[in-house]
Amino acid sequence: MARIGNITFACEDPDGLAAFWIAAIDYELQEPPPGVLEAIEDAGGDPNAAAAAVDPEGDGPRLFFKKMPRSSPEHIPIHLDLNAADREKEVERLAALGASIVETKTETTGPYTETWTVMRDPEGNGFCVQAPPEG
Repeated sequence: MARIGNITFACEDPDGLAAFWIAAIDYELQEPPPGVLEAIEDAGGDPNAAAAAVDPEGDGPRLFFKKMPRSSPEHIPIHLDLNAADREKEVERLAALGASIVETKTETTGPYTETWTVMRDPEGNGFCVQAPPEG
């Protein structure tokens, strides 16, 4: 069975976007293997064209940030959902890190009510913050 290896972000500033997501979800910067940066520089490439963040517990997927052209983030049909016990407090924390708030939505299905806040990271990629459903 396949597993998610990377969630890849096309971006303008790999180091900056990695720093945001590291702080947002308590990941760590993954250093490139020995010799990789030197090989990139020797080939005339940009050693700052990529960055990676990993779950320190080894459970979550690696986030990979690559400097490359990107489509408009408003039209990307996939995004990350972050869960937080205190959604409002987490939204404030993420906004202080550089995310922007788009809107807050609530949906009720039967006895369950979910509320989530739609946000954008510093490069405009959408994500949501939600608390566990009530009901």
